[in-house]
Amino acid sequence: MLTDIEIAQQANPQPIKEVAASLGIAEEHLEYYGKYKAKLSESLIKETAAYPDGKLILVTAINPTPAGEGKTTTSVGLGDALSRIGKKTAVALREPSLGPVFGIKGGAAGGGYAQVIPMEDINLHFTGDMHAITSANNLLCAMLDNHIQQGNSLQIDVRKILIKRCLDMNDRELRNIVAGLGGRVNGVPREDGFIITVASEVMAILCLASDIDDLKMRLGNILVAYTFDGKPVYAKDLKANGAMAALLKDAIKPNLVQTLEGTPAFMHGGPFANIAHGCNSVRATKLALKLADYCVTEAGFGSDLGAEKFFDIKCRKAGLKPSAVVVVATVRALKYNGGVPKTELSTENLGALQKGIVNLGVHISNMHKFGVPVVVAVNRFGTDSEAELTYIENYCKELGADFALSEVFAKGGEGGIALAEKVINATEKPSDFHPIYPDNMPLKDKIRTVAQNIYGADDVSFTAQALKALTEIEKLDTANLPVCIAKTQYSLSDNPALLGKPQNFNITVRDVRLSNGAGFVVVYTGDIMTMPGLPKVPAAEKIDVDSNGKITGLF
Repeated sequence: MLTDIEIAQQANPQPIKEVAASLGIAEEHLEYYGKYKAKLSESLIKETAAYPDGKLILVTAINPTPAGEGKTTTSVGLGDALSRIGKKTAVALREPSLGPVFGIKGGAAGGGYAQVIPMEDINLHFTGDMHAITSANNLLCAMLDNHIQQGNSLQIDVRKILIKRCLDMNDRELRNIVAGLGGRVNGVPREDGFIITVASEVMAILCLASDIDDLKMRLGNILVAYTFDGKPVYAKDLKANGAMAALLKDAIKPNLVQTLEGTPAFMHGGPFANIAHGCNSVRATKLALKLADYCVTEAGFGSDLGAEKFFDIKCRKAGLKPSAVVVVATVRALKYNGGVPKTELSTENLGALQKGIVNLGVHISNMHKFGVPVVVAVNRFGTDSEAELTYIENYCKELGADFALSEVFAKGGEGGIALAEKVINATEKPSDFHPIYPDNMPLKDKIRTVAQNIYGADDVSFTAQALKALTEIEKLDTANLPVCIAKTQYSLSDNPALLGKPQNFNITVRDVRLSNGAGFVVVYTGDIMTMPGLPKVPAAEKIDVDSNGKITGLF
């Protein structure tokens, strides 16, 4: 059996100008990064602004488990299946972060015969967007520290600095550091730390900005610190936003690549979904909608995180209206939610399936709360029994969701035709999309609404630190901002050990931070790491390159 990278390396990709031509994109709008990837010009975005929108399809999933669900694989395979049945389709996905690539997860360009290519390039550096974001973030940090070193005319309190440096790599040693040691010439000593690039507010801003002017304004509005007398200090006060925008002038342009079957794929931006809003850029999604009749996009982790933020932040801010939602699950993952150890998931176990399927039920119900038709896609494994699959199908029908088996990992687009047909039917149904809470609801009530209506919590409790932070944030005219709740992806609750459908629990908010430039309030629950660490056996140990430049071990 071929590995993902071996399948990708055997592909015969089309020149990117031919992929672009299939969407009606003239070569003059392409900025080439080799033969098979390109950035798309500002003039194309302006030229297509008046085009009608296609149908927007969101792919999300149940809570992730060690058994695997295959959300990106399903997104890619669904796009190829729609193309196979004659629909003008594009997929819009996030860019991978180097941290997970070298850590536990590995690559993030799909899997099997449902991948985006060139897979190695996408997973390793791609068009340099991540590095540009890293540089812009760290320029702001450097200018902040330099301002303090050069006399601190703004009277910034070093104990109240809110931003951290970032790095697109998992490195736990950098979570908490002391900077500025070595005497006066080397800066002012203070506590500092690093976050991973995909958790940076600059990443969130890039993904929500409408154009370069909006990007510059948002960068200027980043809240970086407070003064000794409690006044806010923004990036524009440091005169940093112009240079930051200059570093991002190319990164803001969407990237175009292709699937194994030649379906156009827009890959742009990549904020984490447990600590950020978890979806690709507004610009890429909107452009895909203008150029294709169907745009398949995804949101990170389970629907309680990625989809909720896609709806309540991205769609709200960008005026997007999804036509259908696909919720991805596997028999194996549902049995894991029912208490079956990972080593025993290949054996038929209807009892465990019946116990664990409640997790899927919550995700279906939650998506219906946003007023969008739902299709459940079950990634089929050879060990799935007919009885198990029939049980899931009947369960979905009882909850008012369509059901389809997906075999895109093994068969590519051909294995997703049944799913594609169900999705097309779903997009023709009435959709009454609406966010879960209104703009003018108080921040505490927005948090409580998500916790109770999406997670199933009884209530929300706030630590003293969280209450203090909320009070400070509410002084800054932030009442109409949405909330971006940072929570474990492994459970509907804030406790990763509570699988299935947790009952009788509260959500504890331990801190709140304002992402003023991005335009949302980040709410921290549980133990959320903004700088992951490498596992005992990192994926990096298996990655290599030979004398001919051929990469191996990247899965």
